[in-house]
Amino acid sequence: MDQGLKGALNITSAMETLSASLSFGKVDAAWEKVAYFSKKGLQEWFADLLLRVDQLKEWSEAMVTPLSVWISGLFNPMSFLTAIMQVTARDKVLPLDDLVLQTDVTNHTTHLDITERAEIGAYVHGFFLEGAGWELGRSAGE
Repeated sequence: MDQGLKGALNITSAMETLSASLSFGKVDAAWEKVAYFSKKGLQEWFADLLLRVDQLKEWSEAMVTPLSVWISGLFNPMSFLTAIMQVTARDKVLPLDDLVLQTDVTNHTTHLDITERAEIGAYVHGFFLEGAGWELGRSAGE
């Protein structure tokens, strides 16, 4: 698109569509086809994209699961949850079909407060609570 705007290339309809999307602060339809689902505007979407890249870069460089995984930053969170169950089943020598996911909410206000790995399963962050609030200190998990 940059070359099209500079006159080095002819402007195509895809470039025009992209330009319009950028002008209105929307994620371009061509990007949405290959990206993760989001209802956010372009600025918030791009900020999330950078955070996703950072998490995956850190994860792939260390080749170790982070202490807390930003679950809403994964392209397919259900695959991660299934992997947690598979690892637990192998570790505890249990049939995978007998396992269920259990969520315990902790009193941590940020994922940076996590300093150790979960004994069983994994810590995740990035869930949203709509239409309600969470009162710290009421958690069964801590």
